Amino acid sequence: MEILSEEKLKDLELKANQARQLVIEMLLEAGSGHSAGSLGMADIFSAFYFHILKHDPKNPAWPDRDRLILSNGHICPIRYATMALSGYFPVEELKTLRKLGSRLQGHPHRTSLPGLETTSGPLGEGLSQGIGIALAGKLDKKDYQVYVLTSDGEHEEGNTWEAAMFAGKNKLSNLTQVIDRNNIQIDGTTEDVMPLEPLKAKYEAFNWHVLEIDGNNIRQFVDAIGQAHSITEKPTVIIADTIPGMGVSFMEKNFVWHGKAPNAEEAKKAMEELRTLQGRIEQE
Repeated sequence: MEILSEEKLKDLELKANQARQLVIEMLLEAGSGHSAGSLGMADIFSAFYFHILKHDPKNPAWPDRDRLILSNGHICPIRYATMALSGYFPVEELKTLRKLGSRLQGHPHRTSLPGLETTSGPLGEGLSQGIGIALAGKLDKKDYQVYVLTSDGEHEEGNTWEAAMFAGKNKLSNLTQVIDRNNIQIDGTTEDVMPLEPLKAKYEAFNWHVLEIDGNNIRQFVDAIGQAHSITEKPTVIIADTIPGMGVSFMEKNFVWHGKAPNAEEAKKAMEELRTLQGRIEQE
């Protein structure tokens, strides 16, 4: 992974903001979908697709590519947006989100769209899927990295913790999990619905290397990935504190927007705020 220059960092921030605008447009057109998590994870997806991942949009099945698994498939609008911007399919196709016959289903479907590693939707499965791919890489002596994106809410699923034990036991150092720690789920805050803390201590007890970062700070995230690559005796989990609805003031930190799409008036206001944010980034 190349060094992150100030120029490249600014480009990643602009890409993230562009992706957020595309998400708003997609959700408005679809009339349904998940706003908060998609906007909150834009910085991380920008970092992955435009800086971190070893991948080739023109050859999605390249055997030596890094694998990116999205366990919390409901935030797929941000994945689709960054995939389109990086060249996997035309940006215009984003407007087909959730429509009948579209490749861009409401949860990612592996055989529908090149560049997806797994089908996701039922929460709690992604870490197990990523572990299987990481273990295969170890057995085949491959040097690709496996990244699994999970939500904090899905850590209420028992399957996640069975997977965590397995990864720790088998010292899967080619596996990095990124937890979107935005503290919300569809019915409220995670700590009200089912408290997760102390989350860091739990993963440390399961023999994971744990890093805690600001998930909306791209430099912090890239540095954390670099640290993860240097760990050779255990898997790494990055607990990324993100702001749900990031960039849109009336959505930020409001669990109501977990599974809600904006109407025309709300989308207009959201786009105005995101364009203002883009202007500030460009002037920095």
